[in-house]
Amino acid sequence: MTRRERQGEILRLVRERQITTQTELTDALHEAGVDVVQTTVSRDIAELGLVKVRAPSGRLVYAPAGTGDRDRLRELDAAIRRWALTVEASGNLVVIVTPRGYATPLADAIDEAGHPRILGTIAGENTIFLVTREGVAGAALRDELRQLLVQGAA
Repeated sequence: MTRRERQGEILRLVRERQITTQTELTDALHEAGVDVVQTTVSRDIAELGLVKVRAPSGRLVYAPAGTGDRDRLRELDAAIRRWALTVEASGNLVVIVTPRGYATPLADAIDEAGHPRILGTIAGENTIFLVTREGVAGAALRDELRQLLVQGAA
């Protein structure tokens, strides 16, 4: 088996299974008929740029780079559809209104998502202030977030 084929098998395995250690990955490769040692697996992990992300089970598992970001942004999309009532903008600020008591959980989801256009949040009881990053207009972020609300209503 070539290095490219082995690395392809590694990518397939980490997409299909929750693999938390190099030993688990080595064992999974052996089960798939790939004869490999852990030092080779360690080198492959580095070359592939695999990262550890938190799976829905709460465990840290290997995933291709960028997977965690997509998952966090998908979770943010769901949280906005669930809790945001209105989204307005002024300058580089966006204001989100939620039902009473939901601003903090939504602000936490926004902070954890690491949205590339959001610098930070401040939450009250039912209102969140978002500050956009330098060069990002609040209106552009507002439009993006409003689009999520429209999708949630459909």
